[in-house]
Amino acid sequence: MCYAIPGKVKEIRGKQVLVDYFGEEKKAINEFYDIAVGDYICAQGGFVIKKVKEDEAREVLSAWKELFFELQDIDLRLSRMDLGEGSDKKLRLILDKALENIPLKKDELLYLLDLDSQQSCQLLYKSANFLRQKYHKNSCCIHGIIEISNHCQQQCTYCGISTHNKDLPRYRMTQEEIIETAVEAVERYGFQALVLQSGEDPGYSVDELAITIRKIKEKVPVLICISFGEVGLEGLEKLYHAGARALLMRFETSNPKIFARVHPGQKLETRLEHIHKAASLGYLIMTGALIGLPGQTNEDIINDIYLTKELGAEMYSFGPFLPHPETPLGNLKSPSEEKVLKTLALVRLIDPEVAKILVTTALETLEPTTRKKGLLSGANSLMLNVTPVKYRKLYAIYPNKAYSDELISTQIEEAISLLKSLGRAPTDLGVSKVI
Repeated sequence: MCYAIPGKVKEIRGKQVLVDYFGEEKKAINEFYDIAVGDYICAQGGFVIKKVKEDEAREVLSAWKELFFELQDIDLRLSRMDLGEGSDKKLRLILDKALENIPLKKDELLYLLDLDSQQSCQLLYKSANFLRQKYHKNSCCIHGIIEISNHCQQQCTYCGISTHNKDLPRYRMTQEEIIETAVEAVERYGFQALVLQSGEDPGYSVDELAITIRKIKEKVPVLICISFGEVGLEGLEKLYHAGARALLMRFETSNPKIFARVHPGQKLETRLEHIHKAASLGYLIMTGALIGLPGQTNEDIINDIYLTKELGAEMYSFGPFLPHPETPLGNLKSPSEEKVLKTLALVRLIDPEVAKILVTTALETLEPTTRKKGLLSGANSLMLNVTPVKYRKLYAIYPNKAYSDELISTQIEEAISLLKSLGRAPTDLGVSKVI
């Protein structure tokens, strides 16, 4: 299964190429290949991943063309917008502004987060979905994630792989296992973007991680995203030079007091410093916050979205607070599904043109049917778990994590089936960054 269909290069300006996908033009950065106008390439996250032979590209595009436009028709039908006369007048005025891409005031955003009627919430979700379709068409990113280690030296008061969970069996994949898993994900299952994730594990040095990334890149064409926690500013630079091109690092809350309470010994300032450094190096930034943290207000959530935008995020990762029972905050409640969906919708209203919005595994753990609801509330990105099954349950950042037992092939089938039903193309045609 290919998650990034070939596109034809129309124009080249230095490292930047303009690529045509069935009449849609997207930009991508070319760092590795001798590319000419007329060549076919695959891109992920705005980076050229590989050249594709013309006959192979035409074969894929021939098979895709009819389906591509069929999916667009389905998506257009599902994203049609009608504010309706029966809805709340204030709500209609706010959503009218959002649909015209007029920035909303904080009090208007707070009003949307406070909506409680099902009819009003559905109108909010449909507005967000309309904006998603308007600016991103029907593309949906699908990335794979490999959880390489559940060792962590931090004491986060809710996370199941923190030092608080004394009874958790720990694992650390060897370099050979990581490379083998990554190569299989690309060659057998067709992934073209992979997240390598772990706790803050002192068992891996930055140099060892860099070697692993370099060896993966030597074997297969893939966009590598790193998610190892705070590896240091020099560490970020080393991993970038090794071939990593995206960073997944949530700041988790823009409220320093809440951050300090749930992350003993850590500073929000340091986390943000890492994200700023990564952006300056050229990483794609994937970041966001947790919804439902103790002491969090609706204003905090709005500030979290604003901060994500200020950080230049390409992907917004907002998921529910799911405390593990073997942690100090394990007895606290998680937020409602509705609260999370309203937050995703507000992300789309605040950053309609750029944001790729992830339906997190945590959200799907909170409520299994929420993947579809999230995609119809402005989201346009999914993450599938390609970690070896024997390790998945041990990466217990929260209890009963979704997809801990499912085969990769089953996850793919379910995701593609859902996307087709919604008219979404499992491709990565999103906004690219210009270096």
